[in-house]
Amino acid sequence: MTGREHGADLAPIGNSTVVVLVRPQLADNIGAVARAMANGGLFHLRLVAPRDGWPQEKAWRMASGADRILDALSVHDTLADAIADLHHVLATCPRPRHIIKPVLTARGGGAELRAICRRGLRAGILFGPERAGLDNDDMAQADALIRYPLNPAFMSLNLSQAVMVMAYEWWIAEDDTAPRELMTNETAIATKGELENFLGHLTTRLDECGFLRNAAKRPSMVRNIRHFFQRGEVTEQELRTLHGIVTELVTARHERAPRSGARQAQDLAPSAHQDPPGT
Repeated sequence: MTGREHGADLAPIGNSTVVVLVRPQLADNIGAVARAMANGGLFHLRLVAPRDGWPQEKAWRMASGADRILDALSVHDTLADAIADLHHVLATCPRPRHIIKPVLTARGGGAELRAICRRGLRAGILFGPERAGLDNDDMAQADALIRYPLNPAFMSLNLSQAVMVMAYEWWIAEDDTAPRELMTNETAIATKGELENFLGHLTTRLDECGFLRNAAKRPSMVRNIRHFFQRGEVTEQELRTLHGIVTELVTARHERAPRSGARQAQDLAPSAHQDPPGT
């Protein structure tokens, strides 16, 4: 079964970078590359002299729904043919080579590719064979190299992982998601006025129950309570819950009438239904 019969309905997102796999060896890896590309919004895939020919059914099974990328890819005999219509080409380079070219990090490469494509130019990025990577002749056809700043004591990525890194950097180069945000679901962040209303409610009840009875320490205690709630973004739903808790505590306290000593003694006496001690 091919992507024409199942899988996600992927389409190119704008003028996206072309991923070029040079002499890929395994169909499974090509399918995994398509999956990685789809996650990063890349669509165009080109193969240069795949070792086992093309198409290979295993690739679609590994694509996990990114089938249209495989359906639309092109196969080329030479790297020169694969990049002939591109304006700029970057090449991944896992190991130092004796080549004089600009070297970018993955993040710098993602930004560079975005900048090229924003100008309406076509860009591509080269990935070499799984076993040895790109050779010197391959890299000679690139404008710049990309090296991932990973652990120098263990730098070992498979082909799809290497593509995933660049797909991610390509995507976040124009993504406006905040680095940190609070998931509020159906509620919203409380305003300062709403927070002040709750703190007033809480302080009043704490005065009534005697928690703030030490007049000398009361100002610092109130400040500490305020600091506790001001440290983060409290939501409207959380404040409603806290209002309810405070109200329920006060209501329950007022509803518990003090019992007389005789009633307390009666409560403590053995019930007629209870067995006497020691039986």
